[in-house]
Amino acid sequence: MFNVQCSGFTSYAAEISSKSAVVMEASTGRILYGKNPNLKLPPASTTKLMTAMIALDRLDPADTFTVSERAVSVSPIKANFKAGEKVSVEMLLNAALIKSANDAAFALAEAVAGSEEKFIELMNQKAIALGMADTQFINATGLPGHGQHTTAYDLAKMMRQALKYPLVREIINTKASRISTENGRSIFIKNSNRLLWADETVLGGKTGYTREAKHCFVCASEQGNGTVIAALLGAPSRGTLWKEAEVLMEKGFAIMNGKEDPVMYFTKSDYKSSVRPASYSVKTSEVKETPGKQAQKKITKKKAKTKSGRYAKKHKAKENTKVETKGAGGDKG
Repeated sequence: MFNVQCSGFTSYAAEISSKSAVVMEASTGRILYGKNPNLKLPPASTTKLMTAMIALDRLDPADTFTVSERAVSVSPIKANFKAGEKVSVEMLLNAALIKSANDAAFALAEAVAGSEEKFIELMNQKAIALGMADTQFINATGLPGHGQHTTAYDLAKMMRQALKYPLVREIINTKASRISTENGRSIFIKNSNRLLWADETVLGGKTGYTREAKHCFVCASEQGNGTVIAALLGAPSRGTLWKEAEVLMEKGFAIMNGKEDPVMYFTKSDYKSSVRPASYSVKTSEVKETPGKQAQKKITKKKAKTKSGRYAKKHKAKENTKVETKGAGGDKG
């Protein structure tokens, strides 16, 4: 999948503390830099790029929909729409991509499919169609939940596709805006992407954060006739996120222009905390040598003896020990 050259990988890795990162050449999809590119991690609100694309696949930006009670109850980041208000698809897209409003993303899901549950099916179908083999969505917002994950490589693929939507490109490049409902109520929104103010080459991006995911970001930058996409997952702080995104974009252009070599870097420690093992991780062979008849008899006899011993110990423990069971608490984050 990747053309790996490891020259200088130690110095590159030292600069990137995010758990996973990828720099992609937008025109070709070629990987220029990768740190744990297929490590499965929570996507946080970068998920909203997929929500936006599916909405534009099926709805006209001028279409209006009534915001439901369920949509306004979604928290914590919201545009604060009111139940019963009519809002255009374009306004909902602005709120979802600029402010990262969860109520707007949920409203888009209901507008497209009638329910978030049905919308999720469309999200995962599109992920498969885009070759995002290590991605699974469980909601339209990116809020934390079991089974929702992506990779920096898949995230870069998603941004590459999102850039093909003119309205998405326009919105993610907007620093601040004022949206309005059909009855004229005005809502001010400001982009959470700080690089729009700091770097004129940045075309736009999408941020994300949850306690589990840490800080996430995917963005595109253009210099001359070339465009690179940088995707980061699991950055320890927002400041680190901006710094590493800029480092990666600069490195991407240097590699694309032949000034540096492509680099791929893998760390074992980060895989211990991943959602699931990466698709490229080394697995032991499933082909095992079949033992001879005498050896098989010994193995069977040994298993029976072990099982018998465990059974006896288990029942002895039950006779001598009283077990008190307590309910297990869960983390709300």
